[in-house]
Amino acid sequence: MRHDSYDATCGICQANAGEGASQAVTVYESELWIVRQIGPALGVPGWMMLVTQRHAAGPAHLDDREAESLGPLLRHLERVLEEVTGSLRIYTATMNESFPHFHCHMVPRYENMPNDAVGWDVFDLLRSTGAGEVGVDEAEIGRVTVAYQAALAKTPPPVHDPC
Repeated sequence: MRHDSYDATCGICQANAGEGASQAVTVYESELWIVRQIGPALGVPGWMMLVTQRHAAGPAHLDDREAESLGPLLRHLERVLEEVTGSLRIYTATMNESFPHFHCHMVPRYENMPNDAVGWDVFDLLRSTGAGEVGVDEAEIGRVTVAYQAALAKTPPPVHDPC
């Protein structure tokens, strides 16, 4: 879906519209938000990203509808992701450095993590996976992604409709 703030030079706009080089699978999409894998082959099955459809440089730049929907949406997305993955918790991180879209990483924290990564060390897994230092179980990543997508279709996130 192309949003009214679509910019052909923006990597997230391209990915949100299903264009560009991104191979990430979209698991949920609404007028305001999109949820997809962070990439097709990461060391942590279930690593997802919540992204605004429009340009919003960070939480301070969300419009009222985005801001009012973020809490209930994130809670629902992470509860379902926890259930689907069986993870201990979901790490949530947002820095909004690379693109002019609010984006939030949702990373399942399993009992056994690649390289024993916990906390901020999970972001080292991005580099380690890319360098071939961490193995990727692509079948498990695919299984979790399909299961998460199906679970969200069955129990969709709350729709916040401010009066």
